[in-house]
Amino acid sequence: MTDDTLAASQHAGSSGTAPNVSQRIERKLRTAMERLLAGRPEHTDGRLIKDNLWKEAQVSRATMNRATSITKEWDERVAATGARTAGEARRDTEVTKLRAQLKAAREENKPLRERLDAAATVIAALHTDNAALRDQLARHGAVASLDDQRLLAAQRGGR
Repeated sequence: MTDDTLAASQHAGSSGTAPNVSQRIERKLRTAMERLLAGRPEHTDGRLIKDNLWKEAQVSRATMNRATSITKEWDERVAATGARTAGEARRDTEVTKLRAQLKAAREENKPLRERLDAAATVIAALHTDNAALRDQLARHGAVASLDDQRLLAAQRGGR
């Protein structure tokens, strides 16, 4: 047993042995517990659940259940950690950071979205005006150039 697991065992009030399992099984369970609590799983996804404890220790569920002092210590230590591994804590920190960045980006883009909405409104108004002018043109025929009209007037008046 390592110094860490021995200290953890003494911290949890364990006598150092689980009477219903061998010392070898107890060592496997304690080593697995330490790996999971440290965020260094070797055989599981690292979540702090009993299912992972017996899988990480590579023992049967029934064997883990017979080690009542170890399962009691597991429950106490998981409750003390808030049931989050180091990896989960890093992930949660990253998620919080990304949410803050997303909020800042949305705030930064808000004026641009407002300008885009205003431009779309102006474009829609211009489109409506253009359509009305095309309708008016279709009703009144072709557009006569003022230059042509002035030239004709000048020729008539200049004779």
